[in-house]
Amino acid sequence: MVDNALKYTGNGGKISISTEETPGWNIVRISDNGIGIPEKELHRIFERFYRVDKSRSVEGNGLGLSLAKAYVEIHHGRIKVESIEGEGTTFLISLPAN
Repeated sequence: MVDNALKYTGNGGKISISTEETPGWNIVRISDNGIGIPEKELHRIFERFYRVDKSRSVEGNGLGLSLAKAYVEIHHGRIKVESIEGEGTTFLISLPAN
């Protein structure tokens, strides 16, 4: 997710990473003000080999987010994405506080 934020946020853009503790959960938030993801594509971004726009010139094979989701779920966590095309994307990773 950090790699994607770096790839899709232009020069002068902003990327932030924060952590938070809530009852029973540790939460990591990764946000950027990059190009965002179209709403109609959001439900597919965690699929293996899926890339939102094949014509984008950014390198990648579409495995990163599917692997991130698998790692989070192996640890009984959850991953969520919020995005507005043209405004940016936020990923929330919630992991159980042991």
